[in-house]
Amino acid sequence: MKGMVYMRLPNGFGNVSKLPGNRRKPYRARVTVGWETDEKAGTIRQRFKTIGYYETKQEGLIALSTYHQTPYDIDSTKITFAEVFDRWSAEHYPKVSASNAKGYNAAYRSCAVIEKLRFVDIRLAHLQGVIDDCGKNYPTMKKIKQLFNQLYKYAMQNDLCGKDYSKYVDINQYRDRNPNAYNRQPFSKSEIEKVWQWKDSNEYISVILMLIYSGVRIGELLNLKKECVNLEERWFDITASKTESGIRKVPIAEKVFPYFEYWMNKNDCEYLLSTPEEKHFEYRNYYDSYWTPFIEQMGMNHRPHDTRHTCVSLLTVAGVQDKIIKKIVGHKGQSVTEIVYTHFEMQELITAINKI
Repeated sequence: MKGMVYMRLPNGFGNVSKLPGNRRKPYRARVTVGWETDEKAGTIRQRFKTIGYYETKQEGLIALSTYHQTPYDIDSTKITFAEVFDRWSAEHYPKVSASNAKGYNAAYRSCAVIEKLRFVDIRLAHLQGVIDDCGKNYPTMKKIKQLFNQLYKYAMQNDLCGKDYSKYVDINQYRDRNPNAYNRQPFSKSEIEKVWQWKDSNEYISVILMLIYSGVRIGELLNLKKECVNLEERWFDITASKTESGIRKVPIAEKVFPYFEYWMNKNDCEYLLSTPEEKHFEYRNYYDSYWTPFIEQMGMNHRPHDTRHTCVSLLTVAGVQDKIIKKIVGHKGQSVTEIVYTHFEMQELITAINKI
């Protein structure tokens, strides 16, 4: 409207801008749906989503205001953890420093296992699983829990869930110890021998051996689909991992090849490993129902991540070059171009893994 004075919109609210050219509806209204951090510059910038085009700026501002009053007019039960994070960060990040936003982004990266879950489906076991399997130190775990608290507060305020599970997440058990140091306890030679002795007592004992002789993270193995396993060439493909270097092809050791073959042919589940009901294994189900009872029965004190360090230790003792070890377990240090292996390089990895 001519002569009307518009107040400056608050940060994170969005904007209405006039597009160039002769348009019937030249004013575009956009809402902020998230923030990106520039690690080098130490700044943050908004990510936008267009909600409509209008004949006047006033119509655009009204649409923008209406959106913020009822942003969840879609089915709230379909909103994922990632979408709640985006909407929360769009409102919250303008109020905090770039370093604080960077800390929340780092905490969010530890939540990859739940980011695609519908927020209403997330339970305490999912949140606690993120903490238990993140391998971070206590201050980082504290930041992850703070993120959970913030997201649940936001979700409760917007009627996206009915219960705040974040307040039940336990990080106090990690207060006086570094989980990284705790996790770096490889299985001893005698412990590995004991696992082999127990292998016929339960089919799920084989999972421990598959972890030890591959160096993969427990989440990588539980989420491994059969379509990504190449028994003929003796490798499997990790297509999703906590780190970029974790995306890799992993050689299958001769010692555990029979187990990969067994699980491939066991049932019609699309995942290599499956529950007795032939369903996809959730981390907490495996950890509580299988890993913990087996480890206790064998008289040991280990977490799943210890198998990864066991593999690294065995490869090192066997004299395998460090660069080969990094390729097998997906440690930082290999570039993206090194992740695509030639046939010769894969044979080199298979030879290396068969030394342990």
